Amino acid sequence: MYATCIDWFIPTLCSFAGHLQKFCDVFVFHQNNSHSHHAGNHVTLHPMLTTPDERTTAVADVVRCLGEKLIPGIRNELYPVTSSFGTPVFFSLERAAAPYFGIKAYGVHMNGYVERAGQKYLWIGKRSEGKPTYPGMLDHLVAGGLPHGIACGDNIVKECEEEAGIPSSISNEAIPVGAVSYMDIDGYRYKRDVLFCYDLKLPEGFIPENQDGEVESFKLIPVADVANVIRKTGFIRPEEFGYLKLLQSLRSGDCS
Repeated sequence: MYATCIDWFIPTLCSFAGHLQKFCDVFVFHQNNSHSHHAGNHVTLHPMLTTPDERTTAVADVVRCLGEKLIPGIRNELYPVTSSFGTPVFFSLERAAAPYFGIKAYGVHMNGYVERAGQKYLWIGKRSEGKPTYPGMLDHLVAGGLPHGIACGDNIVKECEEEAGIPSSISNEAIPVGAVSYMDIDGYRYKRDVLFCYDLKLPEGFIPENQDGEVESFKLIPVADVANVIRKTGFIRPEEFGYLKLLQSLRSGDCS
């Protein structure tokens, strides 16, 4: 669902659309043609839902009915549904449900680094095994979704405290350094993310401590070694094979 319409052009998502057919007071299905085996080539919200609050409530009821079996990891955290970043909100949707509806989601990611003897070191987090997405995998020091009604900078400060115990007196110095976008298809999930990226220089003696249970552990690693984890050849520069492919993958989504 993007603005008023969901385009079910991917077979796995067509299967998910089938679960929505019983909610005829919320969704309207538009058939492609008489020979189609899919539920429809696109879905719109019911025209009787005329306000953002009405749409938010109606879709939230659907998500609750579908439940954890179909949409695992429900967090009771709302994401804004917009045509592009910063535009008026059409309605708000449970965070865990966003990829099941093909909704573009936004987040913030932050590199936390220290300098020792002229060398940079990165703090790397290992995601909790209990996370519904990418459990046990390596991650930035701080990362989180961008909920409805909070600015990117304020969200970084909040996530810094929750994920790494970084006080606002330090996290307020985080510097925005760009954004990446990507798409990923996994079963019913069509993940379309745009991540606002930040860098933060930390005091040399600072030790991160997770506060919300979402990070299992932290490790301080030289930047060169982090690059080797990502790719065996060290620092990734334009001269290195695969550089352009890497950049392309970091901008594979609709960055709007």
